[in-house]
This record gives sequence, structure tokens and C-alpha cells, in this order.
Amino acid sequence: MRQSILCLGECMIEMADAGGGLYRRGFAGDTFNTAWYARRMLPADWSVSYGSCIGTDAASAEMAAFMEGEGVDTASLRRVKDRTVGLYMISLENGERSFSYWRGQSAAKTLADDPAWLEAVLKDRAYIYFSGITLAILAPTAREALCAALARARAAGSVIAFDTNLRPALWDDQDTMRKGMLAGAAVADIVLPSFDEEVVLFGDATPDETIARYSGLGARIIPVKNGGGALTLWDAQGIRPFAAEAVATVVDTTAAGDSFGAAFLAGLATGQSTDTAAQGAMALAAKVIQSRGALVPAIFEGETQ
Repeated sequence: MRQSILCLGECMIEMADAGGGLYRRGFAGDTFNTAWYARRMLPADWSVSYGSCIGTDAASAEMAAFMEGEGVDTASLRRVKDRTVGLYMISLENGERSFSYWRGQSAAKTLADDPAWLEAVLKDRAYIYFSGITLAILAPTAREALCAALARARAAGSVIAFDTNLRPALWDDQDTMRKGMLAGAAVADIVLPSFDEEVVLFGDATPDETIARYSGLGARIIPVKNGGGALTLWDAQGIRPFAAEAVATVVDTTAAGDSFGAAFLAGLATGQSTDTAAQGAMALAAKVIQSRGALVPAIFEGETQ
């Protein structure tokens, strides 16, 4: 296996609230945010790649150039004619996000439409990371094809990580979303759920119920995030809680879970215990939510990769 983490999904043009009715353009998206943070958490001998589809227009080219400039390998991007990249706008109120989306012509919706390309992209990766959004943007048959390809990659030795990351507006209905989450978790070694979302989708009363469901599907590591509450971690050593990092002021919760996933995988990839990886992930997420936007370069200023 190559020392490589591949993140699969959709990167979009981000219009982030800059205050005073102004917006700042950037490029972001849950799994790309994870790739961006993972690149900064991993040593140089590890590669971080982004697997997706983009268009052949100027916006797509600018996105690819941005990724390359940030150290994320773009060899796993597939260009699709007559498509472009999606756009979303973030509005903030008391640190909490609301989103408006424009993704009708997003090339990323064709992520699983070329089986040969997909198999080649997944081959020999040490870690492969995807999310509930990755699944939600796909047509039902494409969703099944992606999960089947991930199952084959897992059988070949890749560690598959799945962040449930619910976006109800992207799904046809609650039942379809529930089945999608279970299908994604069933092909994953690591499942990264958020407890508040599990309460809504499955009616869980405790994180232990969340862990029971995903461990029953075959996951072997499950950190259950809980916003500002304690993290509940489960692996072969059992269940244990970790107190949340103290945060003075929450500015923007964008990419809290994405950065957590990046630091958690980076920790595991470099030989840390699950406990140490979880603590590092919580520390990074706590820093991210104290700044505006999905990507926060200031956190890493003065540090080397």
C-alpha cells in the first residue's frame, strides 16, 4: 500500500460570510476540507489526494490550481465536459451555519459513472475517506457502485473511513438517507458519526447505541463526536469518553468535523494510538471553530509539514 490518503467527494466554490454583507470566495467542501487539513497534519512522505470530478471550464481549472497550490494531489480528478463545479454560500448567526447551494451542473455528481477510473483511483491507498455528502450527491445506482468499489478496496487492504455527515436536503427522504448511511458504514473500518445527527436519524438515546449500530456493521474504530460535549471513542479496547476541549468563543463551526477527521486519520496513519489520535483531533477542531471559514491557515503558521 502507498503511504497515501485519498479523500473522495465534492469540492465547491465557497462564498463565506466576511461580515458587513460581504462574502469571500474560496474553495471548500467536507471531504476536501479533510484533505486540506490532513496535508498539514501529515509528514511529507505521505501523499494526500483528492478524488472527484470537475468540469473543463475556468472555475474548475481555478479549483484544481488551488488544490495543487495547497499541496493536495490532483491526479485523481476526472474532467467532465459540459459540467462545472458547485457553489455554496454560508450565512452565520451566533457561530452556527446555514447554507444555500447551487450544484445542478456539478461534475462531482458523476463520481461513480466511470468504473475503470474509479477502480484505478482507489487502488493501493493506505486510507480512503468519504462522507455522507459523497453518497448523497450520487444517483442511487451510482451510490451502490461507489460502495461496491470501496468494499473491494477494503478487501484489498485499504482502510476505509466514513464520516456520516448528514445533509437532509440532499436526500429524497428520511428512509433513503438512513439506508445510505448504513450502506456507507457497512464498507468502512472507521465510522465518524456526530451524535446529534444520529439522534435525528435513528433516535439514539446514547452514544453507546450509535456505537452498537456501526460496530455491528463491521466498523472497528468509532469516535462519536458530540459538538461541545464529550467525545465517546470505541475500538478493540472498549468504550471511553474524552472531555471536550475548552473554547472561549465559537466563531464558525464550519469544518469542525472535517478537521477532526483529518487529524484523527493523520494520527492513526503515523502510528498514534486511537486515544492520542482522538485527542489531537479534538484539539484541532477546537482551534478551527474559533476562526471564520472552512480552511484556517493561521493555525499552521510557523509550523512545517
